[in-house]
Amino acid sequence: SLVLLCPPPTAVLRASAPSGSPMTLAVRFHRTGGPEVLELETVKLPDPGPGEVLVQHSAVGINFIDTYQRGGLYPLPLPSGLGQEAAGVVQAIGDDVKGFAVGDRVVCGWGPPGAYAEARVVRADRLLALPPEIGFETAAAMMLKGMTVEYLIRRTYPAQKGQTVLLHAAAGGVGLIACQWLNHLGVKVIGTVGSKEKAELAAAHGCDYPVIYTKENFVERVREITGGKGVPVVFDSVGKDTFTGSLDCLAPRGTLVCFGSASGKPEPFDVAVLAQKGSLFLTRTTLATYIATRFELETSARALFDVVLRGKVKILIGQRWPLRDVQAAHRALEARNTVGSSLLIP
Repeated sequence: SLVLLCPPPTAVLRASAPSGSPMTLAVRFHRTGGPEVLELETVKLPDPGPGEVLVQHSAVGINFIDTYQRGGLYPLPLPSGLGQEAAGVVQAIGDDVKGFAVGDRVVCGWGPPGAYAEARVVRADRLLALPPEIGFETAAAMMLKGMTVEYLIRRTYPAQKGQTVLLHAAAGGVGLIACQWLNHLGVKVIGTVGSKEKAELAAAHGCDYPVIYTKENFVERVREITGGKGVPVVFDSVGKDTFTGSLDCLAPRGTLVCFGSASGKPEPFDVAVLAQKGSLFLTRTTLATYIATRFELETSARALFDVVLRGKVKILIGQRWPLRDVQAAHRALEARNTVGSSLLIP
């Protein structure tokens, strides 16, 4: 089915601290490193200040950017929380908050790190009202990944009906949403995956040409599929392992859109290579830039809600972990042993 309707969550806010503020369990890390640096701690929740909202979480999304921040690739002031997105119910609001009330169902699709928690205080301008047809788990699994797909295929490189594109990691959380959305737009998708099982999953979600990169040369397959022409755009979240090959898949004046570094950052290269390979375009994007304003955030979310509610994009939740098993979740994600979206359940 399209969405999972969840009942209102039971109270998880813990006994008050001496000052009277409630306590909550949250994942924290005091040094960068592997999954072992993540610790579950009891922390005091501040009262919501002006423009802020206290949200009790029902589901928390896990994303690859979380591993970059934990490992130090994207440095954060330490100690720090982790996690960008979560869905739940408003418990309290600060002054000057408009558009939200206690009891509202909401989702935060991109916020400051700290979503790996039973509850947290966030800025109201980062929250979105959750349509009643979309459950908490579905919301937490779709917002960051879905808005990433929205800006990639509608704004960074507006994909057009009849085009054929290359998408790496086609069976991941972003990949499965992208395959479906591109399919809905009439775009053919060549998608790289790591196994036969992931190839079947990607195909079931709209990938026209799954390519198992562990068994096939994806550059040769792209040239074969396109009759030697190459593709106008490559969407690459893998990074180091695919960068050079991605450039070789492009048609003249094609665009390489790098939006992640799952295998590490690409090596520095001479920009003259872009000319030698056909006057290519290269961009390194982030979701934060594309939803920096309230208008952009709402516009991106509206487009995502629309394709989900109309059944054009279905959200696959491939795995769930209790909040306390966050280390195991990160190990599975980095080992590429996940499919679709992953959740932590407080």
